[in-house]
Amino acid sequence: MSKTVKVIGVGMVKFAKPGAHEPYEIMAGKAIRSALADAGIEYGSVQQAFAGYVFGDSACGQAALYRVGMTGIPIVNVNNNCSSGSSALMLARQAVESGAVECALAVGFEEMRPGALGPVWDDRTSPLLDLEERLEALVPDLAPGTNALRLFGAAAKAYIDKTGANPDIYAKVAVKTRKHALNNPLALFDKPLTVEEVMNSPVMFAPYLTRLECCPPSCGAAAAIVCSGEFAKKHGAGRAVSILAQAMKTDGEGSCLDPIKLVGADMTYHAAQQVYRQSGIGPEDIKVVELHDCFTSNEVMTYEALGLCPEGGAEKMINGGDNTYGGKYVINPSGGLMSKGHPLGATGLAQCTELVTQLRGEAGARQVEGVRLALQHNLGLGGACVVTLYGHA
Repeated sequence: MSKTVKVIGVGMVKFAKPGAHEPYEIMAGKAIRSALADAGIEYGSVQQAFAGYVFGDSACGQAALYRVGMTGIPIVNVNNNCSSGSSALMLARQAVESGAVECALAVGFEEMRPGALGPVWDDRTSPLLDLEERLEALVPDLAPGTNALRLFGAAAKAYIDKTGANPDIYAKVAVKTRKHALNNPLALFDKPLTVEEVMNSPVMFAPYLTRLECCPPSCGAAAAIVCSGEFAKKHGAGRAVSILAQAMKTDGEGSCLDPIKLVGADMTYHAAQQVYRQSGIGPEDIKVVELHDCFTSNEVMTYEALGLCPEGGAEKMINGGDNTYGGKYVINPSGGLMSKGHPLGATGLAQCTELVTQLRGEAGARQVEGVRLALQHNLGLGGACVVTLYGHA
């Protein structure tokens, strides 16, 4: 990255359960207007826009943005499964970094239906077919279920089998994350949990994934305004946060070697390593992380893939409190996908919103002390993983 790109405005709406939400274009419009107000600019200053979503028809981005303004700018619709929001952010960052524009908007939104994720189109090849076939080859006796539950359920078991860790670490992560959410007024869930409650909740995929270890379907929107340093200075954006490094990776041949890598650990590792090389900053320098905890087991595995702990070291990290306030890292101070909610297209930009807020020192009761650097991890099966490092530069 040769040119520093700034985030000067962020905004999001409180996520909601399916059926309790506003239409996607209304939620998106609110998030965009909030980000514009936060940046202190008008929509007419935005030169390109990128809209991330998964469940929607063509040109939903236009339907959302036209309600904010019709200025004739390019609007690109982005669908990269659960990493759609951060993919939109990456495209906006690239547009500014290249010099094509001085100011761009990334927005993500989603209207989801109740229940576990499943295929929408049954008359054409599933984009997860290759992953499912490779999973069948790795775990031929795997129980039936939706593709996400089977993939992440197999990975959850593989991790315990590989490391010998106590499966209660998955429940401990859920308890930690819910505790963080209690300080976030935009989080979907605000009831404390105990390890016993989590482990005794209904089993979604045996033996380890219980309902309270799986993120809920939810609806919402989030947005970010990115710009050049010159644009930020011209508009008096004194609370700007820099994108210091960013990388997207998709699956390589190594991703198919075991169930853990099959659900994104390999993509995560390579994206994180690229970010660390680009920035000259290592995981030991970072205090706060927003990572993709679609299942608590995935949070555990991602600790290692991001280099936050050694291989097989997640159990020690969790039991020692090094994933929360007072420890080495604060992971998912927002409440994460587990407690804040996971509207697929909005998640990456909600993570961005949290980390920008932390770096500004504006996170209130959930503020992490002394934050100078923040790391974001957003994952979509099928697959794409985006890792972003934010800081002051």
